[in-house]
Order: sequence, then C-alpha cells, then structure tokens
Amino acid sequence: MAQPEPGEYAPYASGYIALASEYNDIRKLLTELKDITYSTFTAIPEEKGNYTYADGKWTIKQKLAHMIDAERVFAYRAYCIALGDKTAFPGFEQDDYVANANSRTLKNIADEFRAVREANLYFINNLSDEQSTIVGTSSNHSTSVRAILYIMAGHELHHLKLLKERYL
Repeated sequence: MAQPEPGEYAPYASGYIALASEYNDIRKLLTELKDITYSTFTAIPEEKGNYTYADGKWTIKQKLAHMIDAERVFAYRAYCIALGDKTAFPGFEQDDYVANANSRTLKNIADEFRAVREANLYFINNLSDEQSTIVGTSSNHSTSVRAILYIMAGHELHHLKLLKERYL
C-alpha cells in the first residue's frame, strides 16, 4: 500500500503521517507496533498505572485507553470508507472516552489493545490497493483509507514517544 499524498488528509494529521511514513510498509508497521505497544505497557508496574506527569494530564491507563479508542474510531472510519459508505464521520470527545480507564488494570487494558489491533489487522491486511485510495469524510476533511491507516500508526508512535519522555 502506497503512502498517502498530502491532499488525502487534513493538514493537522501531517505530523502523524510523517511519523508513520518513516517506515516503508504500513501493514508491517502496524503488526510490529502491536507487540511493541503491548510489551511497553505490560512492562509498567501495575501500581504506576494511575501515574500522571502533571495535573490535568492523563494517567498511563488513560493514555493506553485513548490509544485503543482512537484505533477503534480510525479503523471504523477506514472500514466504512473502504466499503463505499458516504457517511461523514465526526470527531470524538477523547476525554469522555477515557473517563473510566483508571478503574481497570493496566494489564486488562493492554490485553484489550492487543485484541483490537489483531482484529483490525485482519481488515487492514485484506484491503486492496484500490480500496486504500477511496476517499471519504472524516472530522470534516476528505481522507483516504490509506491516510487513516498512516494516521493510526503515527498516532500510536506519537503516544509511545510521549509515554517514554514524560511518564517512564
């Protein structure tokens, strides 16, 4: 699957696209990130799961839950657009989505991440090149399926970087 062209996504997504574009194969990257992200979060002691580096910032549990939420949203958008759905997909309120994450164990959230990614990889690995170039509307911007997948990977890379810089 080729990398997305600049007109295939909103300008605000360019940072995520750039992070993922450092790799040649988005499918391989998402497959490898599944294990990297899982092992990174499961290596964190459970008692550190509610740690946050500053007031008003997410805990480690909330960060991982956000990564899952975003993955689900991105994958749903990509799935629908790839199948020709013309629905304009709205944004989502990320803080509302992570509100209950701290009541769970970090291991439980990490297991969910791995399961969600594994399910999404079945879809992603079976996309045709033609389907990857289909464009739909996501958060009020024209976005191709392949751009969404690059955003998904770049978003994950971004949060892994922040985790290492600010939490660990």
